[in-house]
Amino acid sequence: MFDILTVVPGKKRLTQSGWYSFNAVCCHNKGHRRDIKGRGGLLIDGDNWRYHCFNCNFTCSFELGKQISELTRLLLQWCGMDDVTIGKFNLESLRKRDLIDIVTTKEKLSRIHFSEVELPNAELIDPSNDQHKTFIDYLSSRGLKHDEYPFMVSPNDAGRNSNRIIIPYTYKNKIVGYTSRYLDNRVPKFIKEQQTGYVFGYDFQKPKYEVCLVVEGIFDALSLNACALTHDTISDEQAMLLKSLRRKIIVVPDQDKTGLTICERALELGFHVSIPNWADDVKDANDAVVKYGKLPTLLSILQNATNSKIKIEMQRRKLVKRI
Repeated sequence: MFDILTVVPGKKRLTQSGWYSFNAVCCHNKGHRRDIKGRGGLLIDGDNWRYHCFNCNFTCSFELGKQISELTRLLLQWCGMDDVTIGKFNLESLRKRDLIDIVTTKEKLSRIHFSEVELPNAELIDPSNDQHKTFIDYLSSRGLKHDEYPFMVSPNDAGRNSNRIIIPYTYKNKIVGYTSRYLDNRVPKFIKEQQTGYVFGYDFQKPKYEVCLVVEGIFDALSLNACALTHDTISDEQAMLLKSLRRKIIVVPDQDKTGLTICERALELGFHVSIPNWADDVKDANDAVVKYGKLPTLLSILQNATNSKIKIEMQRRKLVKRI
C-alpha cells in the first residue's frame, strides 16, 4: 500500500501527540480560506490512517481491507491523486481484505474439530435382503437410490429402532455423527447425534464447484449434493465452515413459516437466498426434486437466487400468502 504522507503536499511535522500536521488541503476546496497555519492532521497506525482538519473540521479515514469512502476519495483528489490511481488503491485494499479473510478463516478452521463417533449397530442397505425392501421403497419415494449414500438400517433391533434409516455424518471422511429417520409415523421423525457447528454435506463440495446450495433438511441435501443445516438458522460456526468454501452460497429455505426465519440471517452473512415459485404442495427442495426432477429444481434455484433485500422481501410476501 502507498504511504499517505507521500501524497499529502507540502511540509509535514510530527507532533508530540503522534499527529502529522501540515497545511490542510480541504479548506479552500470547501470554499473556506486557504490554510496556512498547519491545521491539517494525520494520525497513522500501520496501513490505516485518520485525517482531521482542525480548521474546517473535515474528517475521513482509511482502513486496510475496506472500501474507500467518498470522503476519503475527496481527500485523495484534493491531494492531487487521479481517479484511476484511486481506483487501483481501492482495489488493492479490497484484495488485502480477501487475504486477511483467508488467513483468519484458516486460523479459525484449524481450531474446528469434530470428534469421531461410533454408529449404532446397523447394516448397509442391501437390495437382496427382503427385510430392507421397506427402506429402499421409502428412499425411492424421496427420489433417492439406496446406493447413492451409505444408508444403514437395523431391522432386527427392538421397538422403533427396527424401523429407521440411519444416515451417517462425515467430515473429512470421518464419521462424526448421524441422524435416524424413523418410518413409523410417530414423532419425532428424526433423532440426531450432531456436534456443534457441523454442516451435513460439507464433504460433498468439490473444489471445481462455483456455488454451494444450503438447505435445511438431510434429504434436501442428498437430493441436490447440497449442505444441510438440519435446523432453521445458521450458527456462527456453520457460517465459518460455509465461508471457508470460498464460493457463492445460496440458501434455499423450506417454504413454510420456520423456513422464512433463515432469510435475514443469510443476508446478514452475505449469502444469497432463493425462494423459487414452486407449487403449493412443494414445501422443500426434496419435494421439488420429486415433483420436477433434479435439473429443473437446480435451475429454478439458480434463477431465483438474489442478495437483494427488496427482492427477497417480495419473495417472502408471496410465500406468506400461500402458507
